[in-house]
Amino acid sequence: MTEERDGWSDIYRLPQFFDRLEDQQAVSIKEAVDELEIDLEMDIEGIVYHDRGIRVPGYDAMFIQESEETRSVPAFSVEVGAVGPRSAWGVFDASKEWDAYLLTADDVAAIAWVSDDEFTFEESKQFTSKDTAIGAGRFSFGVFLYESTEWNSLVEELEQTDSPAYLHHDDGSTYYPQTQPEFYRYVDSSPEEFRESGGGAPGYLGLLELEVTIDD
Repeated sequence: MTEERDGWSDIYRLPQFFDRLEDQQAVSIKEAVDELEIDLEMDIEGIVYHDRGIRVPGYDAMFIQESEETRSVPAFSVEVGAVGPRSAWGVFDASKEWDAYLLTADDVAAIAWVSDDEFTFEESKQFTSKDTAIGAGRFSFGVFLYESTEWNSLVEELEQTDSPAYLHHDDGSTYYPQTQPEFYRYVDSSPEEFRESGGGAPGYLGLLELEVTIDD
């Protein structure tokens, strides 16, 4: 688990988010945020996909309802319109109970999605409710929304590397691997093993597959 900050200013549960995904089969994060009644007072330039500290900047992220014919369990995926020749997506177990949240602070906002199992296994001993844990920044999966200045800085840093992603640590520090092999040495895996194991995610997180790569 990683934290973007010690706590968020405002927390909004989005009770219709996954119902909308089921009805429409695909939901753009930027479009979903634009259609909320909540005024973020932000001019969103880009997003950063977050998976347990792995960060991938992108122009948008798309939630997609996976075809039941191709999966042994119901599933949804999150696909990132990543910067440059990068590819990033995750596939999640839709049979679990998920909640989506909008989180806001002074200079950044985020959409986070958290399963009941994640809260039970990782946070229930410390927090009295899932909402409280999310407000403290305790979630494994999210999409951070950025305005131009910080977004451009993140993109510029990553474009100077041949890494598929950068890494954000619990202490707030950031590490930019310079190449894809360096990234995979750091996470102690290979692209194939990483994808098939969901980046080594424990089963209760509900992450079935995770792809984070860059074209040679």
